[in-house]
Amino acid sequence: MTELEIPNVMPKLINFLSSLLQGVAESNDLQPQKISVFNGLSRPSISIQSYLERIFKYANCSPSCYIVAYVYLDRFTQRQPSLPINSFNVHRLLITSVMVSAKFMDDMYYNNAYYAKVGGISTTEMNFLEVDFLFGLGFHLNVTPNTFHTYCSYLQREMILMQPQINIAEESILYNENSLKLHLCFNEDESSHQQQQQLAV
Repeated sequence: MTELEIPNVMPKLINFLSSLLQGVAESNDLQPQKISVFNGLSRPSISIQSYLERIFKYANCSPSCYIVAYVYLDRFTQRQPSLPINSFNVHRLLITSVMVSAKFMDDMYYNNAYYAKVGGISTTEMNFLEVDFLFGLGFHLNVTPNTFHTYCSYLQREMILMQPQINIAEESILYNENSLKLHLCFNEDESSHQQQQQLAV
């Protein structure tokens, strides 16, 4: 966690996570979609990167919350395969996952009304999103140190591979449609302490 507190690390992580989620959302936009409480009527005008930067600027949660939020998003997509991350739901999933991770990880955090303002939605909607997200996760919120380290290592490795920074158009050249990673699935069975990475398409 100390590496996350180095001044330039978090902006790079935010940039990488937004690029990753942008690629996932655009790829999943091509598939048939199931409507959920997370879906907007239209694509938000704010980019994923600007939205995540806004959350980072105003949420004031610990750096580890962004890793845990990523773990939660991965768990959510594994448990809810009919609700893939796409351009219509990624913003609501992001604000909800960061808020839930802050509540679980941090001793001090803002209330739902504050996160609703940061996310540009109503408090009532934020409350509904939180409940649906928790049920979607099966209330599986605990992230063990081993799991946290596995996700950190993956993100760190991918960030190094992506340097110098490349934009989404260049990224789509690197990964053809068959090899694009839509999300990462980790085996979180802590009894064996072995983490196995799988690609889900």
